[in-house]
Amino acid sequence: MQSGTITALSSTRPVTPSASIPSASDSAATILHDVFGYGAFRDAQGEIVDHLIGGGDALVLMPTGGGKSLCYQVPAIARHRAGRGVALVVSPLIALMHDQVGALEEAGVHAAFLNSTLSFDETQTIEREMMSGRLVLLYVAPERLSTPRMLAQLDSLNERGLLSLFAIDEAHCVSQWGHDFREDYLSLNVLHERYPQVPRIALTATADDLTRADIIERLALSDARVFISSFDRPNIRYAVVEKDDARRQLLRFIHDEHDGDAGIVYCQSRKKVDDTAAWLCTEGVNALPYHAGLDAALRRRHQDRFLRDEGVVMVATIAFGMGIDKPDVRFVAHMDLPKNIESYYQETGRAGRDGLPADAWMAYGLADVVNQRRMIDESPAAEEFKRGQRGKLDALLSLAEAHDCRRVRLLAYFGEASSPCAPHQHACDNCLNPPATWDATEAARKALSCIYRFHQNGGQRFGAVHLIDVLRGKMTEKVTQNGHASLSTFGIGVDIGDAQWRVVLRQLIALGFVQTEGEYNTLELTASAREVLRGEVQLLLREPSAKRSKAAAKTSRGKAKPPPVPLDAAGLARFAALKSWRGLVAREHNLPAYVVFNDATLAEMAQEAPETLDDLSDISGVGAKKLEAYGRELLRVLGGG
Repeated sequence: MQSGTITALSSTRPVTPSASIPSASDSAATILHDVFGYGAFRDAQGEIVDHLIGGGDALVLMPTGGGKSLCYQVPAIARHRAGRGVALVVSPLIALMHDQVGALEEAGVHAAFLNSTLSFDETQTIEREMMSGRLVLLYVAPERLSTPRMLAQLDSLNERGLLSLFAIDEAHCVSQWGHDFREDYLSLNVLHERYPQVPRIALTATADDLTRADIIERLALSDARVFISSFDRPNIRYAVVEKDDARRQLLRFIHDEHDGDAGIVYCQSRKKVDDTAAWLCTEGVNALPYHAGLDAALRRRHQDRFLRDEGVVMVATIAFGMGIDKPDVRFVAHMDLPKNIESYYQETGRAGRDGLPADAWMAYGLADVVNQRRMIDESPAAEEFKRGQRGKLDALLSLAEAHDCRRVRLLAYFGEASSPCAPHQHACDNCLNPPATWDATEAARKALSCIYRFHQNGGQRFGAVHLIDVLRGKMTEKVTQNGHASLSTFGIGVDIGDAQWRVVLRQLIALGFVQTEGEYNTLELTASAREVLRGEVQLLLREPSAKRSKAAAKTSRGKAKPPPVPLDAAGLARFAALKSWRGLVAREHNLPAYVVFNDATLAEMAQEAPETLDDLSDISGVGAKKLEAYGRELLRVLGGG
């Protein structure tokens, strides 16, 4: 769990806690310790909690794993204890609802969800609990919340003073400028119109300035206090490799650095998901596919295995991952370029939610640039929206092509100044092993000149492979057929290898000097290409690297999986015994193991070796309900009994 500086940007409607509502100082800290087992709030969590308990609205931007859920769960419990009834949590994610409710019930908090997985009888039972005011938190999908039936129930609760608060999770979904716009979120402005006295908190891990403004406008949060956390995830190492047999590169990455670890591999298409998962299985990786084309029951089984079993690698489209609260995902790999930095940041943020070292690895090539540009250009969206999407893609391409610190570039996109990775951090690949660079300006001019000569020679356009063949002076059948051996540009790039030429073309397309056209992705100059041809633009590119460097290889953690804290031999034995016990309890309760206790909590138990229940209560993550339910068993396991 990482630290970060959270700044309150605006507070135009200060709220003073009423006499009947306890403040964070005398109630929330007790709830945090007794229910969740934590000794103190991190960063501005306490300030956010206090503000919400007192009836204020808030917009919270906090990275995945930063503790967003506690920002509304603790106030919901505090306000419920003060007689304020049920808190409604709006989420589009069924998986998140299941996990959050399971974890809350395990901690002794009465919570439930309403979604399409429930039977009619189950739904009615939960509605009765809600209307009685006994529920502390209820998770609902945005489309359900805006139905006449639900609004009538909320009206009744509101009239009786039993609406505690509204938490709108994944708030970026309300914005067309966000990376995951969902039309159902537009109806959530009804909460402000209908229940103006009920506090609201909107939360997201990813939103640039434009998206933040859209959230505030569409959810009527102009008077809300805005809290923006540091976007830095210091436990994540960011790395991008040039595609060169991407499957083999992925397999080497998994075997060398994450053998036996849980991870997520993202692919753009369903077919690629199926093929990659099947191939990884043949190579000894415990991999499962997940995409919207699979039967719903099969998707659920695969998701449950990923959550409950150790060492499962999920190969998926972006349909998987939102709302997955698994803390021990050790890597997220991208086999294709995401659409923008927001998507990349959110997807990579699913790694290392427990604060322990994790990797964000991506393989990236020329075809990725071409495909993403084409998808934007062929979209039926308005031109203004397309321009915005091109700008977002350009920012991601800049991150992928960077030869300086990737963390600095990533944080700069979200408006956060930072310094290159420090030695104590889980450093990005460029800081860990600075790449060699070369001045590609002249090479770029040669490539652009050759494309221009193609057009002069009969007005034809050709793709990247043929262009490189001409530049390299290769007498292929296509070169002969089109008479391109007679061009003045034939063979002028023989001193540069194919891999370097692909880097040059990738950068020219990424920077907008060249565009691709039609089904065959033929190349055409843009108006801005003149700047390069006239020598007005310098291109400094990283040297292509076919193999992982020795310096990078030294960072491999190999097959040994050390615990989160240093342990001696006796501590390691206790840690292993605790993990074995946790597995049995998780299966018995039909819960993911981390919902019982996460690895960090077990490691602290193994290190401290508590001998009494009081000692055990001081371990981070051991709340009162879990102490009562598991305390004596834990002492037995720790004592070797």
